Amino acid sequence: MTSHITAPDVSSISKTRPATQHPGSPTTSKPSSGRLRRLTGGLGTVLLCLGTLLFVLPFLFTVVTSLRTAADVARSPLGIPHSLTLKNFSDAFGQIHYGRSTLNTLLITGLSCVAITVIGSLAAYPLARITQHWSTAVYRLFILGTSVPVFVVVAPLYLLMRDLNLLDTYAGVVVIYTALNLPVAVFFYTSFIRTIPADLEEAAALDGCGAFRTFFTIILPLLRPVTSTLLTFVSLQIWNDLLVPLVFLQDPGKRTVMVNAYSFIDPHTVQPTTLFPAALLGVLPLLIIFIFFQRQVVAGMSAGAVKS
Repeated sequence: MTSHITAPDVSSISKTRPATQHPGSPTTSKPSSGRLRRLTGGLGTVLLCLGTLLFVLPFLFTVVTSLRTAADVARSPLGIPHSLTLKNFSDAFGQIHYGRSTLNTLLITGLSCVAITVIGSLAAYPLARITQHWSTAVYRLFILGTSVPVFVVVAPLYLLMRDLNLLDTYAGVVVIYTALNLPVAVFFYTSFIRTIPADLEEAAALDGCGAFRTFFTIILPLLRPVTSTLLTFVSLQIWNDLLVPLVFLQDPGKRTVMVNAYSFIDPHTVQPTTLFPAALLGVLPLLIIFIFFQRQVVAGMSAGAVKS
């Protein structure tokens, strides 16, 4: 008699065999890296939303209060508005002479930005290329100027503008803003020009270009990224400034929009339905400009942050 012995099925044995765990293999009790990554991302999103809400809430409160009546605000300053009106904006528009003061602010800001850009870039070019002791000393002197507060130089500037017959003139205010912001412009442009390869200027010199032609045809077009960043910073400083036009412009017809909005502040009482519309009207033109040119500003900042 012959007996047939069949070989056991290897696949069935492997299925029933208990899985062995190697000492170095991770256990299921520890959270996976993917779960930690999701938790970290969720926490970052929550913090970002809270930070955004923290910055947006004051602006929303200002807008809503500007649209409420004085009686409604007196009844419940932080409550839900019962009625909305645009009369506050129309009253502020007429009282601060909005059209004239906005044109004055645009004129002063535009001329100051042009002067700061041209003079700052021209001054930064030799400071970035000349590697001598005197150029380093001059550059450090400009950097030192960024730490001088404007309140320290108001009295000397007032006497200087008086002697130059530039008091109560647009030119005097533009000169003051140019002098105050020139150290920042030199710092921006000098740092950026040092990242530009000198081979471009050497090639231009071989083609017969002088120093000025090299600057205006080769260097100046490359300064667009840092110029957009600088203009964003400078225009915000000049537009929102109150001290310089308040001290150096006495003619009511030459005052800026922020000075006229400041006139609504009473040392004893503050009326939000009058002050808030004037403040919103003051920042409205600058907000509109940045909305239309936000792509150019963001692109310039991004290009200036990456060194090619």
